[in-house]
Amino acid sequence: MNAVSHDNLPWSREEFEAKLREKGQGYHIYHPLHMLMYEGKLSKEQLQCWVANRYYYQIMIPQKDAAIMSNCPDKEVRKGWIHRITDHDGYEGSEGGIEAWVKLGEAVGLTREQVTSLELVSPGVRFAVDAYVNFARQRPWQESVCSSLTELFAPHIHQQRISSWPTMYPWVKEEGFIYFKKRLTEARRDVEQGLDITLDYFSVSRDMQLRALDILQFKLDVLWVIADAIMLASTQVKVEDRDYTRQPVIKFR
Repeated sequence: MNAVSHDNLPWSREEFEAKLREKGQGYHIYHPLHMLMYEGKLSKEQLQCWVANRYYYQIMIPQKDAAIMSNCPDKEVRKGWIHRITDHDGYEGSEGGIEAWVKLGEAVGLTREQVTSLELVSPGVRFAVDAYVNFARQRPWQESVCSSLTELFAPHIHQQRISSWPTMYPWVKEEGFIYFKKRLTEARRDVEQGLDITLDYFSVSRDMQLRALDILQFKLDVLWVIADAIMLASTQVKVEDRDYTRQPVIKFR
C-alpha cells in the first residue's frame, strides 16, 4: 500500500481559505483602468464608458444566480441564495442593484436610454460576461458558487469609491453612490455563504482545492478582461503611430 505524500494531503480549512484570499492579488482593483480611477485620473468620458459597460455585467448577475439555483438540489442553499436575485432585480417596494446602477449612469451624465439600450457595451465585455454566465449554467453548482468568491475582495473596492469619488469626481451626483453603499453589506453577507459552501465541498482533497483555486482564477480573469475591453474602448491607442481602428457596426434600426 502506497503511503500518501504530505504534499498531497488537503490543506486545513484555514490554509485553504488563506489561499483563496491570496488570489485577491489578481483582483481587477489592480488593473490599470481601476488604478487610474482611484487616482482621479479618468476623464468624464472614460468613467461613463466604465459605467455603461459594467451595466451589462450587472443585468447578467441575476441570470447567473438563477442558473446556480436551477442546478442546485439543496433547498436550504436555494433559500439562502435567492436573495442575490432580488438584491439586483429588486422586489415590490424596493429598487434593486440594477436600477441603482442605472442611477449611477445618470449620475455620471448618461441618459437612462444610453445605459439600458446597451449601445455602448464593448463586444469584449459581452464575451467575457457571457462566458461567466455560461459557466454557471453548465458546471456543477458548487463550482459556480466558488466562482462567485471574487466577492471576498469587493467590499474594499466599494468603500474606496464612496470615499474617494466625491473629491476626485465632484461632478458625479450623490445618488450615484447608492449601488456602492448597498453592496457594502450585501457583498459581506454573500461571501459568508459562498465561502462556507466552497470550504466544505472542495476540502476533501488537495486536487479539489486546487480546482477551486483554478475556478476562482477563471472569475478573476473574466473581471480583468472586462477591464481590458473597457480601457481599450475608452482610451486613445496608437499602433506604430496609427490610431487604433475600432470595429464599425452597421445598424439597421
